[in-house]
Amino acid sequence: GGQCGNQIGAKFWEVVCAEHGIDSTGRYQGDSDLQLERVNVYYNEASCGRFVPRAVLMDLEPGTMDSVRSGPYGQIFRPDNFVFGQSGAGNNWAKGHYTEGAELIDSVLDVVRKEAENCDCLQGFQVCHSLGGGTGSGMGTLLISKIREEYPDRMMLTFSVFPSPKVSDTVVEPYNATLSVHQLVENADECMVLDNEALYDICFRTLKLTTPSLSIQLHRSSLAMFIIHP
Repeated sequence: GGQCGNQIGAKFWEVVCAEHGIDSTGRYQGDSDLQLERVNVYYNEASCGRFVPRAVLMDLEPGTMDSVRSGPYGQIFRPDNFVFGQSGAGNNWAKGHYTEGAELIDSVLDVVRKEAENCDCLQGFQVCHSLGGGTGSGMGTLLISKIREEYPDRMMLTFSVFPSPKVSDTVVEPYNATLSVHQLVENADECMVLDNEALYDICFRTLKLTTPSLSIQLHRSSLAMFIIHP
């Protein structure tokens, strides 16, 4: 959820598609039967033979959704699984958790339920979000608590991008992160910490990049997700 979560999530799906030999239209183009093993962990197979990601994308403003839709793998997602508002959260945790986010959360949960019902045996949920902004932190933790309420015996795994004073968008990031961590302690089974500063350091020290692009950082984050939870 939120801008960061959706951007990393979109990259994550690019990596998973490449691993399974699935092209940007959802069709299998691989060269080994091994690529189709356990493909149903992350995908639903549509009647026309297309593989559709079992993913829900949410945000409180439409901008990031438009970017994902127009991106290389934008057409692979179910159009109904894009759930967004118009107001934004303005980097305010309370807006995401109590006001704007609370108004949108039922629409998100409806889509989550549909996806859960399509599973033969639901193992758990994977949530990708940042803790520095308003939507990923406030609405993201609201979603996690609602899912925990409705599916108490399923795993909840989060990939949470923690803010850093060196790589900062806004002065209220520490407040948003602190409020979110309390929620994660209460409701998440596993929390994979992605540190913004560490991602920059990897780009500088290991990859020897002088100006790390957002795309490269997103790719590193999505690879971390893939390695942790193949």
